Amino acid sequence: MVTVERILCPVDFSEFSARAYDYALSLARHYRSRLFLQHVLDFSIPSYAYYVDASYITDLFERVRHDGRLQLEEFAKRPSGCGAPPERVFCEGAPAKSILAFAQAKKANLIVMGSHGLSGDSGTTPGSVAERVLRHAPCSVLVVRQPKHDFANPGTAQDPVHISRLLVCSDFSTHSMTALDHAISLASEYQAELTVLNVLEGIGVTSSANSENVIGPIMKRLEESVSPYSRGRWTIRCVVRTGKPYKEIIQQAEESKSDAVIMGVRGRNALDLAIFGSTTHRVVELGPCPVLAVQV
Repeated sequence: MVTVERILCPVDFSEFSARAYDYALSLARHYRSRLFLQHVLDFSIPSYAYYVDASYITDLFERVRHDGRLQLEEFAKRPSGCGAPPERVFCEGAPAKSILAFAQAKKANLIVMGSHGLSGDSGTTPGSVAERVLRHAPCSVLVVRQPKHDFANPGTAQDPVHISRLLVCSDFSTHSMTALDHAISLASEYQAELTVLNVLEGIGVTSSANSENVIGPIMKRLEESVSPYSRGRWTIRCVVRTGKPYKEIIQQAEESKSDAVIMGVRGRNALDLAIFGSTTHRVVELGPCPVLAVQV
């Protein structure tokens, strides 16, 4: 059984984090979760700062702190529809490190955050915070890259995002089956249609007979894997595609107008080593909708 008791939503007040906050509010409402809204103030001092009077820097930092707290309070005033308002967390430090430390301390089940796009570098470029969190998170991470979604119903003040269609990727591994559990849980909460996708890489299908021989057994196995869930109040369909996994996942998400893609990852160590150029990284970076990376 999937439990989402504590959700962490880090925000930088951009349109990307505002959209992520919509998803966090909606998920907190459906799962009756405790929601933490976090803003991290990064006081990185440039190398030329020694030219500036120390009293000026002190006053500047105090103003920035004051403005940051006010922005966080205003940001949190959006209707939540989930009972208790979000718990506001204001802290100072390196953003990714602070987010990860807080998630670990509070034993968060899910981090929901916006991203300007994953950059692949280790500096302070817009996508790097989400990238570091995705690589090292102690829990699952929902990355909302685009500020507006072409497919998801914008919902209401009580439920800012209405999820209608979900896509989960399965290769029959342990981590993909865990992702399926999360996808079934979301489908149940939102009464959403669920597509279960398997991608066969490097296999050519040149005839209908060959197609049946190659795809048929995989389709049967997919259907068997979802059969325990087929009695739910949602629609489940299975799809097998051939080609490069990340391209086929993105194509399927576009064709089915998915509101989110759910993918299992093998854990922090494997993800840390393989995220750059991996299927998960590319779907997050290039896909048409948010991606839930389920940690195993």
